Amino acid sequence: MESINYFKALADETRIRLFNILLNHELSVNELVSLMDMGQSRISRHLKILTDSGLLECRRDGVWAFYSVSKNGKEKEFAEAIRFLFHDESEFSEDLKNADIVMNDRKKKSKQFFNRIAHEWDDLQQQIMGDFDLNSAILKHVDNCNFAVDMGCGTGKLLYHLKELAAVTVGVDSSPVMLEQARKLFSSKNGNVKLRLGELEHLPIGDKEADCVIISMALHHLSAPEKAVAEAARILNRKGKFVIADFEKHRDEYMREKYGDRWLGFSREEMEAFLSGSGFALIEMESFPMNQSLKLNIYKSEKI
Repeated sequence: MESINYFKALADETRIRLFNILLNHELSVNELVSLMDMGQSRISRHLKILTDSGLLECRRDGVWAFYSVSKNGKEKEFAEAIRFLFHDESEFSEDLKNADIVMNDRKKKSKQFFNRIAHEWDDLQQQIMGDFDLNSAILKHVDNCNFAVDMGCGTGKLLYHLKELAAVTVGVDSSPVMLEQARKLFSSKNGNVKLRLGELEHLPIGDKEADCVIISMALHHLSAPEKAVAEAARILNRKGKFVIADFEKHRDEYMREKYGDRWLGFSREEMEAFLSGSGFALIEMESFPMNQSLKLNIYKSEKI
């Protein structure tokens, strides 16, 4: 009986605490060791039991391993059915507060990184792109529209061309220094361009305002890319278009160190799962070779 496996796996205080944390966040082993203040071998042993039961899933990304509660099937249904049990336990609440600190620390470090390298960001990207004109490749998939959004607009290079295709264009970025760089591209006459400071998982844009949303080379910097995809769905009208440009899955750990990457790209299966999970239908995908043996994919989808 599957239910017996689930209950046996949870028949331990440490495993219940881990399960509750991973019901709310995806974390690495090292992050869990720090958060729980326990040895790595102990944490790994409990994670294995939970994973073997099917309640947890492990996502391998290069040399890193990230754990979360299973997102599909009976395991997901079981996890959601017992979520309420953790609401009133003080120890569980403390664990989640500590997990929130870990997640906020991730965001803080990412923001500091992009503030620090904002002035050289375009040059850093060119080291990977070479002569490839990414913005032109993206804009081929964009039609004239009333309201377009560039999620993670960075220094504004894509936004500068996007404004020619939309009555109103909005660029959102979490880095104030990146936005300062972007402002240099636009004069006071560019009234149809608006730059907004905000997190891609919590966009400063209303529901169903946009006709087209683009996220270019930003998704792999996020801890939870599926949340940014869900935000794109929230702000898009029905039949609105969503264009994603990002790396194909790879194993180059240097990208974490040099460019602050959180994910080493995405497989088509991962990207399709993000899209379908937020109500998008994939229309087409293009692939392009980059420097350092990397590959870049452009996905065009439509909100159903």
